[in-house]
Amino acid sequence: MPKGRRDVLLRVANVNPASVTTHTDRVLYSAIGVFVVLYFVYATVGGAAFIDAGSNYQHPWYRWLIGPMVAAGVVAYDRAVVGRVSISYEQLESTDPKHFLKKPTIGLYAGRLGLALLFAVLITEPLMLTRYQGEIDARLNEVHNQQLSRVDRTGAVATWTNRLAQLERETAGDDAAVQGLTDRAAQKRQDARRLYQQAVDDSAGGGVTRAAGCPSGGSCDQLVRRSRSLDDEATSLDVQAGRLLDTQRAGRAARSSEQSELTERIADQREANEVAIKADSGFGARTAAMWHLVTSDFWGVGVFYLGITLLLVALDCAAVGLKFASRGNAYERNEARIARRREHEATLIHEREIQDARTYGEAMARVVADGIEAATHDADVVRDSAERASAVLRKSVVVPAEIRELTAHNGRHHRPLHAELFDDATHDGRHRRPPRTPVVHAEEQRALPGESAS
Repeated sequence: MPKGRRDVLLRVANVNPASVTTHTDRVLYSAIGVFVVLYFVYATVGGAAFIDAGSNYQHPWYRWLIGPMVAAGVVAYDRAVVGRVSISYEQLESTDPKHFLKKPTIGLYAGRLGLALLFAVLITEPLMLTRYQGEIDARLNEVHNQQLSRVDRTGAVATWTNRLAQLERETAGDDAAVQGLTDRAAQKRQDARRLYQQAVDDSAGGGVTRAAGCPSGGSCDQLVRRSRSLDDEATSLDVQAGRLLDTQRAGRAARSSEQSELTERIADQREANEVAIKADSGFGARTAAMWHLVTSDFWGVGVFYLGITLLLVALDCAAVGLKFASRGNAYERNEARIARRREHEATLIHEREIQDARTYGEAMARVVADGIEAATHDADVVRDSAERASAVLRKSVVVPAEIRELTAHNGRHHRPLHAELFDDATHDGRHRRPPRTPVVHAEEQRALPGESAS
């Protein structure tokens, strides 16, 4: 296989192919790359199944957009874990391999494995819910029926049902009262018919007296009268029943209206309860149903559920597990050597730059000190030259005795000095114009050194 194709799996595993120098490391990190690719497919399906379970298995189209995003995030995490090498930057000058890598810590391993297991569980659970969808639907149906029965026994439906039963009992009481009068009237009519039949039999000579006819005051006549009396009583009872119905009509109408309203309310509430309860079949409800199936039928469902879950979790943790198992191999040592060498070179360059900066600063300080010293020396030369020139000038120029007296006096002079030098001796010393050129007498002129007398 060409080298470029062999390095594809190493790039997928986020490994530097240049540092993979042994066959063992190449096989190891190529296997990690294969697990990463397989896990991308597995995480894509798991993320899509999670969205599908959250939508009550309505199969939304966007689940295949969210699934790859979840898979990309999990794969990016695994690649970051695999590609990371814990390099130690202490004792950079040491060549001992035990100083190349940092010592592992419990928190590092526990954190990585914990996150890997978390991703595995979140992605594995939706797949398991899809696997046992039929059993979960049956369990949810049972749970929903229990919830509907419990809601009917409590809440608004129960209150309305009790009120409806009370109205039905009131209506039944009214019906019983009317029916009692009607039954009594019917019974009396039945008795009247029986007595009349006896009177007919007695008048035909088939009675107790065996006398034909129905004379007044006789047994036949008494039976007829009793029969007619019972008919009158039955009619009276019918009239009472009719009057009772008239008095009950308003109450019956009110109860009938209330019963219709309550029946409609109960039907609407039951429909709303059924919709709400049936909607409670999302990810949480299905997870609870799955857990009930696992605990109630462990050998039928739980064993396979746990086995498949552990298999998928092992697939998720395979890349990270191989990374932990291969700590300190040749690849990590090569990466550590390269990184430590670069850090050591950068440290040496940094130290050299600091030394150069210090040397440059010292040289600049020395140059500035020499410049200050030379400037001081030049000032001394100028001052000595001025003093020498002044001395030569004092020796060459003859100063009048008056000037010497004035210059020798250390007090204040009320008369200005230039008044002794200029002809205008009466001037008070305040001039708005420049002073005039002093007049030197001819007998006071002296030749300066180096000048020839005219």
